[in-house]
Amino acid sequence: MTGVVIERLVDWQDTDAAGHYHHSTVIRWVEAAEAALLDRVGLLSLFGQIPRVRYEVDYLDRLWFGDTASIELSLGKVGRSSMQYDFVVTRRPAPARPTEPDTSTIAARGTLTVVYAPDTADGSQAWPTNIAAALRSTWTPAPDAINSGRRSTEFRPTTPIQEV
Repeated sequence: MTGVVIERLVDWQDTDAAGHYHHSTVIRWVEAAEAALLDRVGLLSLFGQIPRVRYEVDYLDRLWFGDTASIELSLGKVGRSSMQYDFVVTRRPAPARPTEPDTSTIAARGTLTVVYAPDTADGSQAWPTNIAAALRSTWTPAPDAINSGRRSTEFRPTTPIQEV
């Protein structure tokens, strides 16, 4: 599957009164990974044309202020007019917490489904041939993958997407 991995530091505004990340933080991270993925495959023009129709998350572990979240997003399914992203958010504890082991755990996983709707009056439409081909093709990352400090982006090549 075509995918991307980005990392985010859990900032103060990502947390709630209990001190761990707020549930809404995950969708922001997933959408940031989506932007990186669509940019990588040359489909940034889809923004504004692929509304979300389903979002499902299993919250499995807490993320705390200062932890690092690794967000892995991949294209899971491509249909006639829709596509499903699969994602996994992994937690790496902040180095300032010596009482916790330095191991990664899955904090959240889920899916995000979008539909192609370039004209909101007409509802969803079938993917144009060129977009469907780009979504289903194999790609290889360029050697100049973005890496800018705490908002680094690492691209991983994967296998072609299967049509469902």
